[in-house]
Amino acid sequence: MMKPNAQFWDKLAVKYAAQPISDPDAYEQTLERVVSYLKPTDRVLELGCGTGSTALKLAPHAGSILATDFSEGMIAQAEARMGVDNVRFLQADTFSPALADGSFEVVMGFNLFHLVDRVDEALARVHDLLAPGGVFISKTPCLGERSLGLKFGLLKRFIPLMQLVGKATFVRFETIESLEARIARAGFEIVETGNYPLRPPSHFVVARRS
Repeated sequence: MMKPNAQFWDKLAVKYAAQPISDPDAYEQTLERVVSYLKPTDRVLELGCGTGSTALKLAPHAGSILATDFSEGMIAQAEARMGVDNVRFLQADTFSPALADGSFEVVMGFNLFHLVDRVDEALARVHDLLAPGGVFISKTPCLGERSLGLKFGLLKRFIPLMQLVGKATFVRFETIESLEARIARAGFEIVETGNYPLRPPSHFVVARRS
């Protein structure tokens, strides 16, 4: 799955970089909560950084940020935005050997883990990347919630067809309950949750490595 997914995002990179944030209020709420957990000495890793805008916004609140994405096109767009000394962009995925275990006080992943097919392995790897007592911060669209109704049920049926013609990437229809269970099984203690936005729920989770 890795190679075709990367190609899918490579093709979207320029258009993605030009798009405005779909829900600015929810985005700012998320940033506010993330900042409350960052310290000026923290070594931070962002997985699935896309075009780098979140890493650059959070840069003043961290010691250093390594922002990664497995899409070459996304990283190219991110590097074009450079101008912050403590942010570095790298083409890599969660399992990359370039990322050393225990090297980060904070690992972040926003709008990412519903797009990862080996999600339990990925969460276990996040646990290993963190230093003892480190914090994992994520936000994940939970498209499997029953309250979302018919529209998202139809979307779940059509996505495999769209994947066949290259119009969609892998998507997991996670629920809030199943997402939190996965994070706990990976060895984390959940310390904060929220939904930004509420519908469809984009579930914010702060979890500490136990």
